[in-house]
Amino acid sequence: MDEALKQETENLRRAWRRHDAAMLRDYLVAGVEDPRLNVPSLLTRHFLIGAIGGERFRALMDHELRFATAMNWLLRQDLSDPADRRVVLHGLRRGADDAEGIAIPSFVGRLFAALPATVNGLPVPNYLEAFLSADPEGGKTSGARQPDLDVFQRLWQRALAVERPPDPRPSVLEAACGSANDYRGFAACGLARLIAYTGFDLCEANVQNARALFPGARFELGNVFAVAAADKSFDYLVAHDLFEHLSLGGLEAAIREVCRVTRRALCLGFFSMAEMPAPIVRPVGDYHWNTLSVDQVSELFAAQGFAAQVIHIGTFLKRAFGCDQTHNPDAYSLVLHAQPEVAGRSVPVLAPFHPGAPG
Repeated sequence: MDEALKQETENLRRAWRRHDAAMLRDYLVAGVEDPRLNVPSLLTRHFLIGAIGGERFRALMDHELRFATAMNWLLRQDLSDPADRRVVLHGLRRGADDAEGIAIPSFVGRLFAALPATVNGLPVPNYLEAFLSADPEGGKTSGARQPDLDVFQRLWQRALAVERPPDPRPSVLEAACGSANDYRGFAACGLARLIAYTGFDLCEANVQNARALFPGARFELGNVFAVAAADKSFDYLVAHDLFEHLSLGGLEAAIREVCRVTRRALCLGFFSMAEMPAPIVRPVGDYHWNTLSVDQVSELFAAQGFAAQVIHIGTFLKRAFGCDQTHNPDAYSLVLHAQPEVAGRSVPVLAPFHPGAPG
C-alpha cells in the first residue's frame, strides 16, 4: 500500500474512533437506515437470495419492497396522536386520496386495497391496518412497534426455512460491515445459514459490536484498500455507503481490491451518486463526503472486468411500484457481474438480477 493510502487509512480510523461503541451499534440501523425498510439494503438481500433461489421468490421480494415504501411513508407522517391514525385508516378503507388534510399517495391506497394477500404460498397480513389500528405503546409516538416492522422478516424465515443450504454454500464478503448493520437482516430472515459470510470493517469498535451481536458469524478487522483475501476467493461481495467516503485515489484502489477478491458479482449501495461526467469531491475532516459519477464508477469497474447494472432507487420505485417518494434522491444500487474472457475480449453476460416489475 502506498503512503497516501496508508495516511488515508489512519485518517479514516481516526474519524471512526471519535464515536463510542453504543452509538456505532445503533445509529445506522434506525429510521431510514433500518435494514427492514431501507431499499438498498433490501435489494442487496434480494440479490443474495436470488443467487440461491433464482426467480422463485420474486413475488415475495416485490411485496417486501412495497411494504418498505408504504411503511416509510407512514413513518414520515406526524401520526403521534392515535386519532390521526384512525383518520388515515378510515381514508384508506374508503379508498380516499385525502384524510382530513393528510394526502394519501395512490401507491399506498392501491397496496392497502390489495391486502391481505397470499404470496409464494405465505399469508401476507394487512400490516398497514395493523399499524394504524394499534394505539402506540408508552404514550404518543409516530413510530412503529417492532411487530409492525418485522412482518417480512417472519415471512422470509418461513420461506427460507425449507431451503437446503447449497453445497458448497456461496461465499459472501461484506466490506465496511459496520456493527453487523445489514447482517442483522441476513440473520433475521433466515438467509445467514444459507451463505458462508465474512464481514470486515476498519473500526475495531464496530467489529467488537458485530461479534457480540452474532458470536457465530465471522467478523474481522480489515481495510478495503488491502483486502486480506486471495484473488477470486469470494463468490459475492456486498457493501453499503462506503465509496463516497474515500478520496478519488482511495476509490480506485478500493474498486481494484473488491474486484480482485470477487469471482461472480458485487451488489453495492451508494448514498450520494449522480449522472454527471465527474465526481464532486468534498473533503470533510478526516474523510470525504463525495458525490460520485455513475459513469465514472461504472467505467472503473468495467476496467476490472465487471459490467454494471445501475439502479437509481427513486426511478426504480416509481417505475416498479408507482412510488414517487424517496428519502434520498441521490441513492443508487449497482449490481456488477464478472465478464468472462473469450479470446482476449470481454463477453457481456446479462445480469440475472431484475429487481421489481412494472405494475
